[in-house]
Amino acid sequence: MKKTYTFLIATNRRGKTQSVTITAAWLKALVFFGVILTVLMGAAFVDYVGLLLEAGENKRLQTENATLKRQFQVVESKLESLETGLERVNRFSKKLKLITNIDDQDRSLKLSVNTNEVPAQMMGTDLPIGPHPQREPTAAFPQKDSLFMETPPLDEKRGELGIEVRRDYATLSVRIDRAVKEAQLREQGILQLYESLSERQSLLAATPSIKPARGWFTSRFGYRIDPFTGKPVMHAGLDIAAPPGTPVYAPADGVISFVGYESGYGKLVSIDHGYGVVTRFAHNSRLLVEKGQKVSRRDVISTVGSTGRSSGPHLHYEVRVHGIPVDPRNYILDE
Repeated sequence: MKKTYTFLIATNRRGKTQSVTITAAWLKALVFFGVILTVLMGAAFVDYVGLLLEAGENKRLQTENATLKRQFQVVESKLESLETGLERVNRFSKKLKLITNIDDQDRSLKLSVNTNEVPAQMMGTDLPIGPHPQREPTAAFPQKDSLFMETPPLDEKRGELGIEVRRDYATLSVRIDRAVKEAQLREQGILQLYESLSERQSLLAATPSIKPARGWFTSRFGYRIDPFTGKPVMHAGLDIAAPPGTPVYAPADGVISFVGYESGYGKLVSIDHGYGVVTRFAHNSRLLVEKGQKVSRRDVISTVGSTGRSSGPHLHYEVRVHGIPVDPRNYILDE
């Protein structure tokens, strides 16, 4: 005879009693399936709670990632400004060393010009043809940066920076290291330059360094097509277009060595700055100085015109070193 179990189910109503009889085998089966169902429901609940926690963590990470991206963009923008500023400092420093005859660390930039660089037809003709604080060595930067990178920093010497196009921390780190090194080198160079210029104040005061007239450049130093003949010729100066009557300023201290009319140049003013440097200003409408007069930088010496061999109102500006024309753009620091 099979063993059975009887369950009585009673209510609070009189006479309402029910009984359920099941065998022992069925009871064991029900208990077994009940345990399995309970385990499955518990596992599902744990997974659900885990998903909720993971979703919250993902949302937090997404917010943090967006913040880091914005911060990265701000840092990159500042780095670009720093690089642009360093480039301007480099150009300014090179110009200063060029016009003041101070040797660069990499190459010598001399005020005197090699005569072989000027065509033979140009010779003899006036036709307008402190100590700073100790810093941590920059070599230590990549080692510290590697702690925050999944891959080692890019090696700029092997050209990896030029190949890498991703905007990530490694690329930004290399650019920052390069900018820091460049800033240190520029600081040392500027300090040396300042010391040299302090000893050469008279040379600096007599060295052309400003744009002699307000206007725009229309013809640069070098070979160009002659506006009258249509043939290529050497242009020995720099043309600055400006309205008639625009003031022309002395670019440095000096003595007026010529005032008058010269064929091709029209009304011409010439300033001898000493040290073999002479500047010339052609096509003027009015001459406001006299020969032998001393002038200082930014003194008005004439006004823009179109006299002589000229196609319109402009200033023809020349810089000559020991009688040889050189590029006046190298002597304009206020661009």
